[in-house]
Amino acid sequence: MRKILTAAFVVLAAQLAAVGAWSQPQGEVVISRANIAPIVIAAPGFSGAGPHGTELAEIIRNNLGRSGLFSPVDPLRYIDKDVQFSTYPAFPNWKLVGSQYLVTGQVSRGASGLLTVDFRLWDVNAAQEVKGVGAHFEAAEESWRRIGHQISDKIYAQLTGEAGYFDTRIAFVSESGPKTAKRRVLTLMDQDGYNPQFLGGPDATAQIFTPRFSSSGQEVVYMALRDSGSQLYLFNLETSRTETLGRYEGMALGPRFSPDGSKVAFSVARRGNADIFVANVRAGGAPTQLTSDPNIDASPSFSPDGRQIVFNSDRAGSPQLYIMGADGAGARRLSSGSGRYTTPVWSPDPTDQWIAFTKQTGATFHIGIMRPDGSDERLLTESYLDEGPSWAPNGRLLIFSRESPGSGPRLWTVDLTGRIIQPAAYSGPGSDPGWSPMLK
Repeated sequence: MRKILTAAFVVLAAQLAAVGAWSQPQGEVVISRANIAPIVIAAPGFSGAGPHGTELAEIIRNNLGRSGLFSPVDPLRYIDKDVQFSTYPAFPNWKLVGSQYLVTGQVSRGASGLLTVDFRLWDVNAAQEVKGVGAHFEAAEESWRRIGHQISDKIYAQLTGEAGYFDTRIAFVSESGPKTAKRRVLTLMDQDGYNPQFLGGPDATAQIFTPRFSSSGQEVVYMALRDSGSQLYLFNLETSRTETLGRYEGMALGPRFSPDGSKVAFSVARRGNADIFVANVRAGGAPTQLTSDPNIDASPSFSPDGRQIVFNSDRAGSPQLYIMGADGAGARRLSSGSGRYTTPVWSPDPTDQWIAFTKQTGATFHIGIMRPDGSDERLLTESYLDEGPSWAPNGRLLIFSRESPGSGPRLWTVDLTGRIIQPAAYSGPGSDPGWSPMLK
């Protein structure tokens, strides 16, 4: 029975992303990979008697370096090897190694036993501190990595003018075993790949798909597939409690929260058809069916204001993107390019809105973006199999899964220019990634 259900899932996926001929129409753009000069920054180990001073600086360098917008100076090039937080920096020494900015800090233990961290950001060329950035942190020692991420976010925001994204987590599915008996486990990690947690569920034999965060970042919704059908679950990250959102005879696919966290939209695939539903998270009751098209409607994602839903449907003969009201009214086609479009997801930034998607052109897959009116389509990646994008909370980066011939899926990231594309920091096999909002 499991093989039958797994085969049905594969058939549905094939229907949603079937192979088709492709030519690039006018107005469809592969975004420029023009070089951007990164900000050169140095972050020597934090001084003081407390622990983790060297590691905190390393976290900052790694975070900023992986963003592609910064170029951290290799510590081996530092002239000043022991930098004290309370001492005015020797700016000529930092100019000599090419640094434009300098991060200094100190670590100690407070009277209460809490870890105490202070940092400053210095403008090397102006030979002065950048005001309003430095901060003081107190936290339990086990939170020391989060402090490093929070410092990284402050520096990133100050020097780029954009919100940071480092103090976040990724939910995804870690995969193991042969394709004929693959195990799919709900997994949670910090955005830099550290602290992976393999989360058990009500039934360890279930196959897990598409975990997605609520707007609070404290709940994850996902689908668990069994021989008898599928269930949607809510996992509370604070209490580790799992609640059932609904049981379905077919497959409940691609669940996503509304922006206020009160609803979850998803599709249910049964007997060769799929329609979109919305369920109330707390109020209970039967889910509301939003589409009743005889074809496949799937992958719903709410707009930032919760008033619209983007989804993909093959009602026009091939998978394309559509937008409708949150009540299911007024569906209109969004995509106009050739190729087959699936897994759309609305960006979280209400002031600069994009819709990301998976696109198949012939035997090639892409992660792409377009505006909510269908304009300015841009293909950011090109690979044997790229799929399932999810936005970072600042709307600049996307995480997705990439698979090469003969290998399992891995997590990758790409920015809005398509220039900064790289494997995610987690090196294990993974798919179906969902990026959390900023932690609180």
